[in-house]
Amino acid sequence: MKLKRYAAPAVIAITAALALSACASNEGGAPAAGGSSDAAASTLTGTLTGIGSSAQGSAQEAWIAAFQTANPDVTVNYDPQGSGAGRESFISGASAFAGSDSALNDDELAGSFASCAPDTKAIDLPVYISPIAVVFNVEGVKDLNLDATTIANIFSGKITTWNDPAIAALNADATLPSAPITAVHRSDDSGTTKNFTDYLGKVAPEAWAEKAADAFPFQSGEGAQGTSGVIQAVTNGVNTIGYADASKAGDLGVAKIKVGDEFVEYTAEGAAAVVEESPLVEGREANDLAVALDRSTTDPSHYPLVLVSYAIACQEYADAAQADLVKAYIGYIASEEGQQVAADAAGAAPLSADLSSKVAAAIETIK
Repeated sequence: MKLKRYAAPAVIAITAALALSACASNEGGAPAAGGSSDAAASTLTGTLTGIGSSAQGSAQEAWIAAFQTANPDVTVNYDPQGSGAGRESFISGASAFAGSDSALNDDELAGSFASCAPDTKAIDLPVYISPIAVVFNVEGVKDLNLDATTIANIFSGKITTWNDPAIAALNADATLPSAPITAVHRSDDSGTTKNFTDYLGKVAPEAWAEKAADAFPFQSGEGAQGTSGVIQAVTNGVNTIGYADASKAGDLGVAKIKVGDEFVEYTAEGAAAVVEESPLVEGREANDLAVALDRSTTDPSHYPLVLVSYAIACQEYADAAQADLVKAYIGYIASEEGQQVAADAAGAAPLSADLSSKVAAAIETIK
């Protein structure tokens, strides 16, 4: 089925001040979630905690601010510890939902979920589509072209200097320094890493034989915690390169990647085009909407280094009050308004009309 474009362990201790708690963000005039512009009409109350994807960080800040303005008696806390930590926290019951750049795997789905009603499962709901940027900070280099094979050899440690013939062949007009490469990867379990390694494995299998995984598979290079850690390490280092959600690239250089016969910059539209042509994962429950990304495109209008990030929630909650909050909040972030907020705040690509309708239908079944 193709997607049409655009229309458990011990409970993890939560830090006293969750990093993206929006206690002070009830400002502005965002319309109420659910379509009403009258915030006083909201009857929702309580506190909702989510943990997970740091790639979702900028979008979550904006979503929380708008949702709390529309629902002033609700506090939403989101801590961007990373996708792996988010899934683990949700499974253990430390959070009511998780943000994750990779869907629940088969082993996780086969287990139990502490916040869910007995004998019920969790579902993956796509809410955030974004390019992954290959960011760099190399002395004297403003523009950089890289193909998947060269990226794979840099991050596996096979290419160790910036003037390596493989890099030079792709950048005839650049003056590349004869300096060591510091390749920065995520040190934590990361859905961004899983998407990055999935891209390399599918597009350059001769250079990257490792399976896609949340944990970076090599000891080479430098590890950094979270998206912000990678960006800081690349920014503050010398002759560095890394990968991160494009919303966090800032003033760093961003490499063009080779798609077909051309080198292309990332765009939200190019990322969305890949998701448009990707099927849902087979064999899952009807309301579990994990996407099997097809990165094999040679169309330069597409950007195959893309992630789909999920809100992971219970199909049925043990606590009905939490179910109401989760249903309302995820319903908002997946709505047309919520998707526009993410586009404005983080450069995300809105869900396609087809996928949006599927997500909305799945959210309606949460209880």
